Amino acid sequence: MRVIIDADVCVGAGQCVLAAPEVFDQRDEDGIVVLLLENPPADLEEDTEHAALLCPALAIRTADE
Repeated sequence: MRVIIDADVCVGAGQCVLAAPEVFDQRDEDGIVVLLLENPPADLEEDTEHAALLCPALAIRTADE
């Protein structure tokens, strides 16, 4: 799995961080998403997919590699 974020549309809601804190973080100054793992391991794929679904700005996409 590969994770793609569009930080330009991120609204800083933090739902991704709550759903998959090993994969996502937020910048301190504005709350914009930061990707920690572009290719999360298999055991984090379900949480990562859930985070993408929770994103109110649809700033997260996942793709199979």
